[in-house]
Amino acid sequence: MKSNTICQVILAGSIILASCQSNNSAKQDESQQTMNETVMNKVTDYKISAGNITFTNAINGAENCVKLLDDGALEFHCTEGLDFFSDPNGKLSNTTLPILLVPVENTKPFTLIAKVTPEFTTEGLYNAADLFVYSCDSLWQKLAFEQDEYGNHRIVTVRTQGTSDDNNHDKLDVSSVYLKISSDTKTIASYYSIDKKRWNMVRLYKNCYPKNIYLGISSQCPQKGSCTSRFEEISLSHDNVSDFRLGE
Repeated sequence: MKSNTICQVILAGSIILASCQSNNSAKQDESQQTMNETVMNKVTDYKISAGNITFTNAINGAENCVKLLDDGALEFHCTEGLDFFSDPNGKLSNTTLPILLVPVENTKPFTLIAKVTPEFTTEGLYNAADLFVYSCDSLWQKLAFEQDEYGNHRIVTVRTQGTSDDNNHDKLDVSSVYLKISSDTKTIASYYSIDKKRWNMVRLYKNCYPKNIYLGISSQCPQKGSCTSRFEEISLSHDNVSDFRLGE
């Protein structure tokens, strides 16, 4: 009798657990569908080629901010007050930044590289040139060459999962730097280089993005003035770095 009772309890528990898992799965599917619809409504069609990339999409009016120069570089102009950041305290949250995007299948490796030259000014706090991994406004990462509170120019990464973290990395006394984001489908890592030969890793984490995502570039000016960033030697390859520590 005791054995039958125990089996009945286990069976009831299994049914409840299965029901909860089914409900959670349904909620997750519904949430993902809502998120995808939001992204589709936000992303617009726009085509411009630079380096070996043809950007096919834009958000927040990026199509009005870029132009190709005679030397093949892409110039990205940003007016003041535009940023991409989800403040844990809510005070500095701002997702108005224009971004050029190219869709990629996250089930395949990729490496995005660009030489960036942001416009740093005396009043341009947080002016930067950025590389982006973008799924939606609440799931993304940027790798930036940015001006900090003391006027230093440094590598910065921001990873957003609902809210953003904010990580300041190396300070650099240069006007231009190479930025790189690479994924083998399981891991995403970010790097910078002065000469495109020796790469320095600044961030590495598990690739938890969905199957279809975007890679992008932008120029930001969260505070005053404007920021016109120059992007050169932009490339997108469907492979990954062989050594995630060395970035090579």
